[in-house]
Amino acid sequence: MAWDSASGAAAPDGAPVMGAALADSPSGAASLADTWHALHEAAAIVGALAGRSVAEDAGASPAAIEAFPETIFHAGGWRLALAQQGLDDLAAILETGVSALLAVSARGRSPACAAAALHDEFRAARAGLLALVAPKPVRHPV
Repeated sequence: MAWDSASGAAAPDGAPVMGAALADSPSGAASLADTWHALHEAAAIVGALAGRSVAEDAGASPAAIEAFPETIFHAGGWRLALAQQGLDDLAAILETGVSALLAVSARGRSPACAAAALHDEFRAARAGLLALVAPKPVRHPV
């Protein structure tokens, strides 16, 4: 197993270490933030197709959403590697989902139900990503 001390990730010998390039890149935080914001722009469009307003996007605080890219970048290690994989997965889901919604709409059908399901998937995936940087629970002595 190869171990990358910068990212804290392990990979089989000869395999690239997930997150290592991002952690070592000076523009890594900016790239992560750009991806995060682009995903939210796409999700806003999906939400609009579902007939949802931005105010209905409950489940995460706006401050936590805005701070995620910087916070996860500074967390580094396995958290950053897992977040990067999650962002890549979410981008693939939204890209194909939006294409399907546009195809449905082009046929004169309402994409509202499918858009609502896709928007729910986005929110669930985002909650998982945000959990990577959630504060550790405080343990009180018994």
